[in-house]
Order: sequence, then C-alpha cells, then structure tokens
Amino acid sequence: MRALRFHKARELHVEQVPEPGPPGQGEVLLRPLMCGICGTDLHEYTDGPIVTPGRPHPLTGAELPQILGHEFAATVAAAGPGVSHVRPGDLCTVMPLIHCGRCPECLRGLGHLCRTMACTGLSSAWGGLADLAVVSAGQVVPVPESLTPRQAALIEPTAVAAYGVDRGRLQPGQTVLITGAGPIGSLATLYALAAGARRVVLSEPDPARRARAAALGDGLGEVITADPVHEPVTEILDELTGGVGADLAIECAGVEAALNLCIDAVRPAGTVVQTALHIRPASIRAETLALKDLTLIGTWCYPIQDFPRVAGLMASGRLPAERVISSVVPLESAVTGGFERLITRGTGEVKVLIEVAS
Repeated sequence: MRALRFHKARELHVEQVPEPGPPGQGEVLLRPLMCGICGTDLHEYTDGPIVTPGRPHPLTGAELPQILGHEFAATVAAAGPGVSHVRPGDLCTVMPLIHCGRCPECLRGLGHLCRTMACTGLSSAWGGLADLAVVSAGQVVPVPESLTPRQAALIEPTAVAAYGVDRGRLQPGQTVLITGAGPIGSLATLYALAAGARRVVLSEPDPARRARAAALGDGLGEVITADPVHEPVTEILDELTGGVGADLAIECAGVEAALNLCIDAVRPAGTVVQTALHIRPASIRAETLALKDLTLIGTWCYPIQDFPRVAGLMASGRLPAERVISSVVPLESAVTGGFERLITRGTGEVKVLIEVAS
C-alpha cells in the first residue's frame, strides 16, 4: 500500500509499505480519506526528527521511518473483536493521542499530558497519510452523518483551537485578540465567534493570509484583520473598546512579538492564552503581567474526550471549520503541493488537506 513516510529532514516520500493485518482485540482498521498537514508535520519536515522517534518509542515501540498524518478522516474497513461503537463503512475521525493510562497525569484524567505520550501519525506504527491504518478503538470517533470527510479531517486542529479559547474562559460579548491567521488562529477565530465573542481582531503580517482571514466571519460575526508590522494593533483595540482593550488574547503565531502584543493589548485583569508552540525562548515584559494583574495560560493539545463535542458543533453549522481550507491535493503531490507550498512565503496557503482516497 502507499504511505507518506518521513525519514529525516527534507526526506519525505510516498512509498510502498506492507499492509497491516486484520485488527486485533480492541482495534480498528481504517481507510483514510482526507488528512491535514499540521505545523508539527512541517517542523519535522524542515528540522526533524523532533518528536518523530529516532529510537524506539517507550510506549509504542515505533521508530523512523514514520508514516505521517494525525489530522484525518477515514472510513472503517474492519472492527476487531470487542469493538461495538463503529462498523465497517462508518465515517470517523481519530483522536491521535496515545496515553499510557498509568502515569500521575493519566490517573488524574489528563491523558493529553501523559508522560510517555505517543501520537498516531508521529510516533506510532501507523498514520493517516497511508491507504490503511490500525488504531485503538478508543481513538476512533464516529462523526455526525452531515459532516463531510473534509470537515471530519479538521476536527483535530479545531479541538486544539477550541481548547485555547475555552481555557481563556471567553464570555459572550467579549472582544478577542488572536495573533496569527494560520490554521489554529483561523479556527480559534471561528470558535470564538461560535462561543459568542462580540468581535475578533485577528493580527497577521502576511497579506495573503490576512486577505483570506477577512472573510472568516461572514454571516457569523465581526472579524477585523490588522497588520502588526504596519498598524498599531493596540490602538485599534483601544478605539474599538473605548480604551479598555481586549478581554482575551489568544497567541497562535509562536512568535515573541505576538506574545508581547497580546500582553500589551489585553485589558487590565484580562487573560492571555499561549496556544502556539514556541520553538525558541521568548522574552516577555514580566512587569506588565504584574502591573496589569494579567492571567497567562499555556495550553497543550486538547482534552482527549473533546472530539464528539467539537464534531457536534461543526455539524450544527455554527462552526464552519472548512473555511480554513486553502488547498486539497492528492497523496502523490503531498510534498510538492502541500509541504513545500506551506513553508514557502507568499503562497497564501493556510490549511492544506491531502486526499488519500476519493
């Protein structure tokens, strides 16, 4: 079967690999249909291995080369013994986090913080960028019939964005600042509007992404885009709020300047949520945190039980996550039409989905 396998930085190829056998006890054999390219995948491609296992993973035993793909929709090809919640032909998505169930975090119900966590498509034998994949039944989430494979493939990144907004305890009627109009920032914008935000100010320096982001709120709510390089974002927020500032700021860019913008632009006693992963140290004005009595919150992934709720919100029509899709390319073009375009400035790409099977 075909699989997109990562070997080392810049070595990512569609290859022929053996098919998995039939699913075992508590397992499901899936036929992936659509799979998103995540920022984590891009970091692996340009600078990896980072989280892909150069040596056998302590939880899964997986090691390079790694089949990529952890944001995917699939149909059930076969359900193993003991699996009753899905049947062959069902459309589903996969909650990719694999947790041990034994460490202190897992025992406290915090599986996303498992000390030996692995991830389907990053540190396990299988991934969504292949013709077939085997996963634990507990990871398989059936989706509402009204959702398409493209929408179902967006449930995982939408859960990331939703968790950032939820941790900020957004209240209806509030003004939200979001930095970065990439996939997570765009999805956080849509989720914030669905959760009742009065308006979202979306800060993005890339003009092509900023142009796409301007239409995110159509029919949903007010989205104001701003260029943080050439526009005074803090002053824009002051004007919109009568000098108060944003109630909540969600940092989705992973850039030091964006984090400091959030700290400066949020109102006194406001909240800043750090959702993007910073790959290098970031200096902040700690004095401002104290003088403004701010709450600074970090987030990692999402609660592992949140996928059905996110899928239901998408099915309701209140969260049109598909608006973030910029391109859909076939598996054979995943590298040139997906990974390379996403790391090239000025293409305007936001979310690229790979069509594994039609």
